[in-house]
Amino acid sequence: MGTHTELTAADGFRLSAFVARPAGRPRGGIVVIQEIFGVNAHIREVTEGYAAEGYLAVAPALFDRVRRGVELGYSPADMEAGFAVMQAVEQLPPPGALGDIQAAIDYAARESGGKVGIVGYCWGGLMTWRAACELQGLAAAVPYYGGGITSELESARQPRVPVLAHFAEQDPWIPLPSVEAFRARHPEVEVHLYPAHHGFNCNHRAAWNEAAARLARERTLAFFAQHVG
Repeated sequence: MGTHTELTAADGFRLSAFVARPAGRPRGGIVVIQEIFGVNAHIREVTEGYAAEGYLAVAPALFDRVRRGVELGYSPADMEAGFAVMQAVEQLPPPGALGDIQAAIDYAARESGGKVGIVGYCWGGLMTWRAACELQGLAAAVPYYGGGITSELESARQPRVPVLAHFAEQDPWIPLPSVEAFRARHPEVEVHLYPAHHGFNCNHRAAWNEAAARLARERTLAFFAQHVG
């Protein structure tokens, strides 16, 4: 079972984080980046899943700078509320939530004693991409259906570490032509498409696609095994 801890960013801000530890010595660290719904039950389950694979896993609460304790479901009202908090976080002065992710990376490196990978979902996928391009101490990054990654602005970034990106063919928020343009612009990124909808990894959502989620997880674990440990 995971526990809650507190991280301190470089500017002194203290944020909550959910931490799950493996049974034995960690093979490395994994930072898990939330969707717009906060560090909710699903994100905690994902974090514990990486711990079960031998990693020290930590999910920082990236909404804490705007509102603490955000934990939402997946109803239309929850989506509206989560989107509003996410927009407020996006409007923070730089580095904003990236500074909190750096604190989580540093914590994972210190606590695991190994390399650190990062994985994120939806908005967390976008933040994972930004972290791969901007932050220090990462060995690999895996964004899942990161909204905005394929935009001209975000696609112009250059990753510093190996990236594996998962997208959904039936995603209304990430058009397929933009995914193909991203793939062409970043041949160094391993891109996979799945016959599924946005959010296919989340078994708490109607969009959950068991086959796609399983295959994406297998690929992610193999990627982390190669680059993290």
